[in-house]
Amino acid sequence: MSESVVDDIVAVLPPLLQSLEALGFVARHLHPPDFDRVMQAAGEPDRALLEVRGQMTEWPEEFSGIRTPLEAASDAALAAFDGLRAVQNGHGDLVSVFRALRYSPRAQEALYPLSEKLPPVSQFFTEPSLREDAALAEKLAGPASAGTGIIHVNNEPGSRGGYSMYVPEYYTPDLRWPLVMALHGGSGNGRGFLWSWLREARSLGAILIAPTAIGSTWALMGDDTDSPNLWRILEEVRTRWNVDPARMLMTGMSDGGTFCYVSGLDAASPFTHLAPVSATFHPLMAEMADAQRLQGLPIHIVHGKLDWMFPVQVAHQTQQALSAARAEVIYRELDDLSHTYPREMNVAMLHWMNGTS
Repeated sequence: MSESVVDDIVAVLPPLLQSLEALGFVARHLHPPDFDRVMQAAGEPDRALLEVRGQMTEWPEEFSGIRTPLEAASDAALAAFDGLRAVQNGHGDLVSVFRALRYSPRAQEALYPLSEKLPPVSQFFTEPSLREDAALAEKLAGPASAGTGIIHVNNEPGSRGGYSMYVPEYYTPDLRWPLVMALHGGSGNGRGFLWSWLREARSLGAILIAPTAIGSTWALMGDDTDSPNLWRILEEVRTRWNVDPARMLMTGMSDGGTFCYVSGLDAASPFTHLAPVSATFHPLMAEMADAQRLQGLPIHIVHGKLDWMFPVQVAHQTQQALSAARAEVIYRELDDLSHTYPREMNVAMLHWMNGTS
């Protein structure tokens, strides 16, 4: 690799990765009344990224395999910040903020293929608490097994009913692997939500499925067309990879979390653990659920004290109703969480499912 190209990579990677971390910070700590404060706390790593973005245009064609992902990731990160700063300057609303943050998973999808070539990228896609773990670093640096990594099945942007998934590159069929099915929020899609869980699945060793609802959101009312599709997807995956039948988690954010109840409490549900996040719940769900299914069912509830969409009192009532129905409920309330996804809880959920917490 030429010295000038190496110099450009060294210049571009730090502000790019810092920009992606900052976008993750905004997405986690977003609370409408505190938007300006959160943006100030996130800093301005995009300014430095913009300054070095143009350096890649002069690279020789032989380096296009590195240049193209870096350019695409940089452009998506910059587009996210452009949208956020427009709102900060009085142009747009909360919907505009969510729209801007959708560029973050696009940037990560573009960047991920470089994790096998550039150690700083691999470290970015590693759970922060495990970045100094030498054994994990060695596993991640090894050659990828066939049929692993990021896989999309009928889940192109704008499509419905398909799924994206991740299989750790160090997967071996002689082990039974835990599985996480993560459901996106309303109007979202699995291709984007995959990145809310990828670091943890990659670092702790779990097969990850992020499906997309058939409709604009999950079938929370009327006929449940989504559950049969999710069960079909799960069976597709289980026929190809060695999934531990005792460790199959359904989790989700907002509407996705609510659908964990709708689908996961069904007597026919194959999932062994449920972990709804920032979800709502009606007492009738517990009354209508299969009583035998509920008894002893492990349920891990996460909710924010600042949630403005589904007030925290709803979560308190949910905990009481499910505990009364003899489910094994763990309830975690986060003081600083609004109606956003607390990805720092992913590790706790995996340890809980694995019985290591």
